[in-house]
Amino acid sequence: MSKDQPDWPEPIVRVQSLSESCFDSIPERYIKPSTDRPSSGSSDFDDANNIPIIDLGGLGGVDQHVSSSILKQISDACKEWGFFQITNHGVDPDLMDKVRETWRQFFHLPMEVKQQYANSPKTYEGYGSRLGIEKGAILDWSDYYYLHYLPLALKDCNKWPNLPPQCREVFDEYGRELVKLCGRLMKVLSINLGLDEKTLQNAFGGEDIGACLRVNFYPKCPRPELTLGLSSHSDPGGMTMLLPDDQVPGLQVRKFNNWITVKPARHAFIVNIGDQIQVLSNAIYKSVEHRVIVNSDKERVSLAFFYNPKSDIRIEPIKELVTVNTPSLYPPMTFDEYRLFIRMRGPRGKSQVESLKSPK
Repeated sequence: MSKDQPDWPEPIVRVQSLSESCFDSIPERYIKPSTDRPSSGSSDFDDANNIPIIDLGGLGGVDQHVSSSILKQISDACKEWGFFQITNHGVDPDLMDKVRETWRQFFHLPMEVKQQYANSPKTYEGYGSRLGIEKGAILDWSDYYYLHYLPLALKDCNKWPNLPPQCREVFDEYGRELVKLCGRLMKVLSINLGLDEKTLQNAFGGEDIGACLRVNFYPKCPRPELTLGLSSHSDPGGMTMLLPDDQVPGLQVRKFNNWITVKPARHAFIVNIGDQIQVLSNAIYKSVEHRVIVNSDKERVSLAFFYNPKSDIRIEPIKELVTVNTPSLYPPMTFDEYRLFIRMRGPRGKSQVESLKSPK
């Protein structure tokens, strides 16, 4: 972030504190325009409308038919949805439950403990309650914690909570497992584009990539029909691996101008394509708008793990995917430049990546 932006434009209010003091109303700062409210074009989940659920159990196994079927399912999901769920992914279900519940415990620590980790818009790292630095912006009904895993030069465990006990070890193990899982999926995405399996990973910087975690805490809200836990946006990075709340749905994905509420499968990750992979694939794969609704009766905790390109590497459509008939849609831009562009503006649907398209 720019050194010219030292702090948030207004005093930070913790949404968790608002949730505990608001009984039948919410502050005006959190009330969305009528067109952006949850009831606008929402669809309750049903199995026919749920994002694809893909079993990775046979991926890379001896049965080529099964492996090819998994590749095709992922390819179709990337092109048609930009979202899919994965099961039998190799991450220990006990670790998934443990990391989510450890973070839930953190958000229920006394406020003075959490405030020690309050963040700033310079890096966003730490305990936060807003995205974007526009003064007077309408805010989302959520608090969060943001931390870096990779590159190692940015990984500072002193900026991670040290309570609950052993939490740093749990967070570290979880990060290692998800970096491995994302690496496996990057190979699949490359193969499905007709490229060498290492092409996307190399475009990200090889082993020298970025990885970070945003833990979202969505407190109970007395007027959930007026606000959102997270405004509509596409993810600016490469690929996102979401560990959703295991009890309360809340993620909505845009499909044909409807908002589909995702029904999480047990011990599944929800995977979505980010803007950087949309650019690298020359829009064969598309990042998709999504948002989060809140609940009047129950809080929610989810963990979004972002697998990103090296911050200073130029991201542009891969040359093998650029032809006379499919010209390059995007100019080169580093992830750092794009992230700065996003952070200044806050979540704004798909307008961010679409605005980068080269003029025809």
